Amino acid sequence: MYNDPNELLTIDELCNALSIGRNAAYRLLNEKKIKAFRIGRVWKISRLAVEEFILTQSRLK
Repeated sequence: MYNDPNELLTIDELCNALSIGRNAAYRLLNEKKIKAFRIGRVWKISRLAVEEFILTQSRLK
């Protein structure tokens, strides 16, 4: 997916990585399904958190 596990993604990069829209991305973040933090109004999501989310979702099915 990406090179650096400590890399921080933006909302647009998260949408691209998961092939979802911005509303779905914000919903995942607000429901704390993906670990992230905000700097002011800007969300920052670690690559590792995205990978954890994908693994968790794949185990549920």
